[in-house]
Amino acid sequence: MPLSHNASAPDRGARQPKIAIAIDLYDWHARDLASAFARAGADSAPIRLAQCGFDTGRPGGLVIPGFGSDLPDAVFVRAIGSGTFESVTLRLGVLHSLAALGVKVVNSARAVEICVDKAATSFALARRGLPTPATWTVQSEQAARAIVRREAARGPLVLKPLFGAQGFGLKLIRREDDLPPFDEAEGVYYLQRFVAVERNGFRDIRLFVSHGKVIAAMTRNAEHWITNVKLGARPEWFEPDAEIIDLGLRAAEAAGAEFAGVDIIRDARDAPQILEVNSMPGWRGLQRVAPFSIADRLAQDLLARIAGAGAEATG
Repeated sequence: MPLSHNASAPDRGARQPKIAIAIDLYDWHARDLASAFARAGADSAPIRLAQCGFDTGRPGGLVIPGFGSDLPDAVFVRAIGSGTFESVTLRLGVLHSLAALGVKVVNSARAVEICVDKAATSFALARRGLPTPATWTVQSEQAARAIVRREAARGPLVLKPLFGAQGFGLKLIRREDDLPPFDEAEGVYYLQRFVAVERNGFRDIRLFVSHGKVIAAMTRNAEHWITNVKLGARPEWFEPDAEIIDLGLRAAEAAGAEFAGVDIIRDARDAPQILEVNSMPGWRGLQRVAPFSIADRLAQDLLARIAGAGAEATG
């Protein structure tokens, strides 16, 4: 089944939509998106959710720097930004409130909440009956040790930071003594069955989903079992078959994500297993091997959704 590379062109005669791009840093991705929205006929402006807030005396009750008393037509959430529990909760509250006011938020605050929490992602995938490695998440070292004693005889586990990304902080667990102390684990042990298989190196698949279609895919090839491009893995363009496309779409749907990076690996039986769903995926490595602009497609897809919603409202 071919990937879907094309999207409908925006209506150039309509008012230019105003898009807020939620960022942490004005990096390559932010610049790529801003250029893509301009090519698609939309105005865009970067915002930092750390600078947004509530003011019940204002129209809409929100403060979105750069938009004055107005609200954007849509928000593309590229990053939430690090912070305290309270500050991150406030930023997610801003996104929830924007959606309640009719602003298109991609991805939604709920999708972000599910995807940044690996335990919630694993739960969402398993609840839908999707193939994903067995996972355990506990809040005590004693409970984690009990899991390792019971499960390690069947093969190693992987300890992952609950809120980690880009392959950092992963640790292979073969015995109890491999577990870090409670404080080093940030009070949470997220343990997942290790399913990677060495086949002349290690390899997994990253699917890029946008609004119900797989628009791009790559394999990530590495000598080490951690296959993130930022850690040195080599990307290669990949044409997934119908089974892999279906798994990617169902995984994104399970997490409630309208665009997503879905990571899939084949286990020792060559069966696909969904590892993660990322609601704020980067695409710089994928862009190196893609035959089209991924940012253009993301911008066009979002603008098409805005236009469709507007047509429904006036129809």
